[in-house]
Amino acid sequence: MARIKGGLNAKKKHNRTLKLAKGYRGARSKQYRVAKQSVMRALTSSYAGRKERKRQFRQLWIARINAAARMNGLSYSRFMYGLKLAEVNMNRKMLAEMAVNDPEGFKTLAEVAKGKLA
Repeated sequence: MARIKGGLNAKKKHNRTLKLAKGYRGARSKQYRVAKQSVMRALTSSYAGRKERKRQFRQLWIARINAAARMNGLSYSRFMYGLKLAEVNMNRKMLAEMAVNDPEGFKTLAEVAKGKLA
């Protein structure tokens, strides 16, 4: 049986990695060995970045809700606890959206929360 050399498969594997490294500076986009390390690190960072993005958005929403709640005489924690007691099930994303775009509606929610806290 004839021996099959692995050159074609190795070339395909190298090209796949080099394609992912396109746009990197210097040897990182030209040499396979360096590109492979850079791509592995970049893929790891991108995975972590997708998790980080969710944390950052939640942090932003909480900051916006806190600012709007304080304008209505409540702290963030008291506001959220008041909504929980009033059985208002709104997520932080929607509350932050209301705080920015619908201050009157948010004020109504703050009054509801205050009513349940008293």
